Amino acid sequence: MSLSPDFRNRVLAREWLVGTWLNLGSPVTAELAGLAGFDWVLLDHEHGPGGEDTMLHQLQAVAATPAVPIVRIAANEIPRYKRALDMGARGILVPFVSTVAEAETSVAAMRYPPRGIRGVAKIHRGSGFGANFDEYYRRAHEWLVNAVQIETPGAVANVEGIAALDGIDVLFVGPVDLTCNMGIPEQFDHPRFLAAVRDVAAAARKHGKAAGILLHNPALVAQFRDWGFTFVALGSDGGAVRAGLQRNLEALRAC
Repeated sequence: MSLSPDFRNRVLAREWLVGTWLNLGSPVTAELAGLAGFDWVLLDHEHGPGGEDTMLHQLQAVAATPAVPIVRIAANEIPRYKRALDMGARGILVPFVSTVAEAETSVAAMRYPPRGIRGVAKIHRGSGFGANFDEYYRRAHEWLVNAVQIETPGAVANVEGIAALDGIDVLFVGPVDLTCNMGIPEQFDHPRFLAAVRDVAAAARKHGKAAGILLHNPALVAQFRDWGFTFVALGSDGGAVRAGLQRNLEALRAC
């Protein structure tokens, strides 16, 4: 595995980096997405059906493509970081980070001592099964991307403090959870939601971090880019398969 800070540097430089969600747990769709030309792909192990063996197979499939694999872990729990990073994830997306203390836990879990508390093992895929371990140990904090999800009103209220932390790279809005937790489910044009996402974008810009979001409507992409979101995903493999199957069915039924 190439040890390079290039992708994280591009994230922090707020380059326009586009991705998609992989929620089927499939290494085949992971490879398809990686070959399609996305800068990064998100392996969803919070809501997706895959397990740790599936994660390994997906990471191996993405490795055959130019895309960078980011894993969304199921919870902000230290062993989950260790497993995904040891398998070769190039970044972690952490759900439901609402306080500075929770963000500090995330930073610590991503980094080896003395910078953090990540458990140390040499023979794992992330370090080339030990071949690159010394460099990996010294430099992993420079190139692993740490993205935390802003999904609650508390997270929005604390976004300045979260964004200020060294080791937090992306403030990633979860629009469905955020609107539900604000009491305005899926009202993505609601003034309170729009104010919240602008607050996230402003905090990211102020502290030299990237703002990210998952969108399902292509018509919103340009708007969010204008607002300063640069780490943006559109759609998912599950959504694409479902939509394609429905189109085929409709064409057949029409005859």
